Amino acid sequence: MSAWIEMVADDQASGRLKELLDRARTPHGTIDTVMRVHSLRPETMDGHVTLYRSVLHSKDNVLPFWFLEVVASYTSILNDCTYSLTHHFMNVRNLIKDQPRSDRIFLALKAHRPEDEFSGKELALLRYAHKLTTDVGKLVKSDFEALKIADCNDGEILEVNQVCAYFNYSNRLLNGLGATTENDIIGFYKEDEEVSA
Repeated sequence: MSAWIEMVADDQASGRLKELLDRARTPHGTIDTVMRVHSLRPETMDGHVTLYRSVLHSKDNVLPFWFLEVVASYTSILNDCTYSLTHHFMNVRNLIKDQPRSDRIFLALKAHRPEDEFSGKELALLRYAHKLTTDVGKLVKSDFEALKIADCNDGEILEVNQVCAYFNYSNRLLNGLGATTENDIIGFYKEDEEVSA
């Protein structure tokens, strides 16, 4: 783990911090830097874990998990956040299980040309995520109406809104504190997730 900010190691943690570090552990039993950077103010870690899990891993989500990871990756590209992109695009690769397709998606997102790989509802949602990240003050009702015309329902729009908003928060946390993926285990994903990319 590496960041500009001081981080408390497991063997130095006690009380509430130890409890929250244990709650933030990955399925591998490790704590990613994205959570450990909160260790000087553990209550922010508690809020972060809750927000992350409710936004990206809610059982109420209807958009495919792989696509929500694409939204996460695109937001992170737009914010130049290598940390989140490294973690979440590996999830895209693992979930899609189609190396050539995931390579094409990566290149399209890096070029800010999602239309090279996406169309319809997915493209409309990625364009929304782009504007929400880069020009939020200029969002207007017609942007929302364009999503409805593309056959997005309000729940799907909210899912993308929340994933994009969360990653804008997380990207600023990570970039602002100089966090790196050093010693993180990259690319955890749900083994039982069905993929239809």
